[in-house]
Amino acid sequence: MPLVKYTGTFDRLQLTHLLKRSMFGAQIKDIKKLYGKSLPEILDILLADSPLHLPPINAYNDATYTDPVVPANQTWVNAPYGDGTVNGKRLNSFRGWWLGLMIDQQTSIQEKMVLFWHNHFPVEALNVSDARYMYKYTSLLQKYALGNFKKLVKDITLDPAMLFYLNGYLNTKVAPDENYGRELQELFTMGKGPNSKYSELDVKAAAKVLTGYRIDGFKIQSYLDPTRHDTTNKQFSTFYNNSVITGKTGADGSKELDEMLDMIFLQNEVSLFICRKLYRFFVYYEITPQIESEIIVPLATTFRNANYEIKPVLLELLGSDHFFKDVNKSCYIKTPLDLTVGICREFNIAFPDQADVITQYMMWQYIKGQAANLQLDIGDPPNVSGWPAYHQEPQFYEIWINSDTLPKRNQFSDLMIGNGYSRNGKKLVIDPIAYASNFSKPEDPNILISEVLDHLFTISTSANLKRQLKSILLSNQAEDYYWTNAWLDHKTSPADIAKKNIVTTRLLSMLKYIMNLSEFQLI
Repeated sequence: MPLVKYTGTFDRLQLTHLLKRSMFGAQIKDIKKLYGKSLPEILDILLADSPLHLPPINAYNDATYTDPVVPANQTWVNAPYGDGTVNGKRLNSFRGWWLGLMIDQQTSIQEKMVLFWHNHFPVEALNVSDARYMYKYTSLLQKYALGNFKKLVKDITLDPAMLFYLNGYLNTKVAPDENYGRELQELFTMGKGPNSKYSELDVKAAAKVLTGYRIDGFKIQSYLDPTRHDTTNKQFSTFYNNSVITGKTGADGSKELDEMLDMIFLQNEVSLFICRKLYRFFVYYEITPQIESEIIVPLATTFRNANYEIKPVLLELLGSDHFFKDVNKSCYIKTPLDLTVGICREFNIAFPDQADVITQYMMWQYIKGQAANLQLDIGDPPNVSGWPAYHQEPQFYEIWINSDTLPKRNQFSDLMIGNGYSRNGKKLVIDPIAYASNFSKPEDPNILISEVLDHLFTISTSANLKRQLKSILLSNQAEDYYWTNAWLDHKTSPADIAKKNIVTTRLLSMLKYIMNLSEFQLI
């Protein structure tokens, strides 16, 4: 039986909740674009297929270094490897480019799903150490972000970055490497639940199926070397109904992977495992017996009936009454990317454009570094299990907040609402007047405060908090006109620096206060 669909009032609070969970921050332009549409209409937009992204480019040539092969502003993704120096610069280009995709994301769940799959199929750039492989890996996650999970599993198995990361390219008939055969079942398809009863026999058999795959560093793709492939029959355990995959020779050896995946995907635990991970990623980390039976099991049935297409599962979950229950709002601690990228997007911080692509990439790399400083370094998860906040019981994403990271979170938001970050004459900083101008009546302190809180929070706020914020806007005066007059005076004479500074100072103080509240760390 499918989940109960949400039929309640779909107001700004519901829309903001949906956008903050499915994207990195809820941009005001997206709220305006979607407000007034029905939930099914909005989900169709969020889950629509996205166009292919342009690849990363050489934005690293400078007075001290020139890429000997790739000209400035051209992509390096299909270029020869070169040497360690150029590859290091390309890796930085790759990392900045990926963060830039999050900053510039369309009204789509695509980038959130790419992060989901990156955590599910982790690959470490520091380990792989080939920017071209990392680009191809990320492109694969983008291609299947809302696609077919079974096809993704096959393609990720043969992906050059994954083959390198988990030693698949070293797996041969004379020296079977069980690394990927184990993770394929334990982390990527079946999980470690009580009903995932595959055995060491299954790990060994899977390793033999996967022998012989190698990486062509010139073509940047994998291939099967039949001389390294184990052609014996592969016996699996009773968990897989004692299945036997008949050994094959020559190019037919690649067919064994298809047979093994068919065998694995016959297990209901695959759909249950992935649906649990989706639930924890988009809703909440605790899965009670009731949620297992009323939410996870129906989602898993939908997943299997859709032949492992992801989109029907997301439509059902994000369109459910359960997703919009009050208890599931503001219960999710922002990831470092939700915080850093979210601030950039929600306050519409201006980044350099293609006219200054070197600084643009540097700025993207800076934000990427800030998220890494808060313990989420895209491209370099800590290990093959991904980030602990997504899987480590019982804390889960409470792990994001500790005595080290909380002050750093506040330092980042303080910087963005204060002096900003400067590079090459450009600055990343919140423009408080431009932000306030997005709202319906910025001259009215009551309406402005209410609408700002509705945008930045997904939880109802107290009258006491609104009084505190109003006191900031009024400079501790009693009458509303102390703010209203200041705002209108500035708008009447925008070139008057003194009048602008009065409004700017009060808005900066108010926004800084809001971003230092504990509620700001929640979505």
